[in-house]
Amino acid sequence: MVEKNLDFRSDTVTKPTPEMREAAYKAVVGDDVFRDDPTVNELERLAAEILGKEAGLFVTSGTQGNAVSILANTNRGDEIILERRSHIYLNEVGGLAVMGSLMARTLEGEMGWIKPEDIRASVRGDNIHHAPTSLLCIENTHNTFGGIPLTVDQMKADWDVAKEHGLGVHLDGARVFNAAVALGVDVKKITQYADTVQICLSKGLSAPIGSMVAGPEGLIEKARKYRKMLGGGMRQVGIIAAPGIVALTKMVDRLADDHANAKLLAEGLSKIGIGVLYPVKTNMIYIDLSGLGWTGREWVDACAKLGWKSRGSTPIVRLVTHYGIEREDIEAFLEGIADLVPSV
Repeated sequence: MVEKNLDFRSDTVTKPTPEMREAAYKAVVGDDVFRDDPTVNELERLAAEILGKEAGLFVTSGTQGNAVSILANTNRGDEIILERRSHIYLNEVGGLAVMGSLMARTLEGEMGWIKPEDIRASVRGDNIHHAPTSLLCIENTHNTFGGIPLTVDQMKADWDVAKEHGLGVHLDGARVFNAAVALGVDVKKITQYADTVQICLSKGLSAPIGSMVAGPEGLIEKARKYRKMLGGGMRQVGIIAAPGIVALTKMVDRLADDHANAKLLAEGLSKIGIGVLYPVKTNMIYIDLSGLGWTGREWVDACAKLGWKSRGSTPIVRLVTHYGIEREDIEAFLEGIADLVPSV
């Protein structure tokens, strides 16, 4: 039976499954810096195989995974192209500037997708005055636009123009399995259009910790050294790598349940007058409370009355479905929140 986890704040709040807990307990371990941990080695091999890449690297978080990937793909003083509301640009503490001495060229995307013609127009020419453009970063699914999955055709279009200009491509694929499930494609169809990719194990896939980076062996070796520099060289880490193996082999297909629950939630909220901002394609819903005259705080308080956790600092609120939330939980929540709307 799934452990209840009535929490809309993020899919980072997922709890490990019983199988993950057992795998952690039984994991065979060694020193990962010496590459002696067989469980980590298997996780890295498995992730690379699933993503269609030569090599994999276990990292402590998605932010660390993006950081070591960007550092491996660039030189100090380079410029990188990103969508202006991307997680790498907005939510990773300026790491690209602090660690990589990199310039960020931010572009306005269309529902998170940077159009190829905008990339082409933004690549710096060979000019002594300019920082050379070396990397394009893509986010799929795109968090700020409601978990919208970029299509395979969109990925290919951006890849093609990047390669016309000799750019590397890094995919922030923290939720790329959500994209693959929503699009009904093998994840390799998406990741083939990136040199390096970061995937998160501890969001919808429910592992307790960690992310993976995958890509060409040479770039992954560079990323491994940067991981060590950033304090990510770990020792008997098979204990936390073992749940990652379960995540990749057992938890991908069930993401469809999260997507169905998100759509059910969005439809129910719309019926009681709460605006939904973006098409719900995966496990995220952005709502606008202003039509009800609610503040974000009032929303949080209303959820708390029903036993749910949520965030809400403005009338625009993100809700995320995940492992630990079942269809009957959504139905009960909608019934409860409908009763509270008139009285708040």
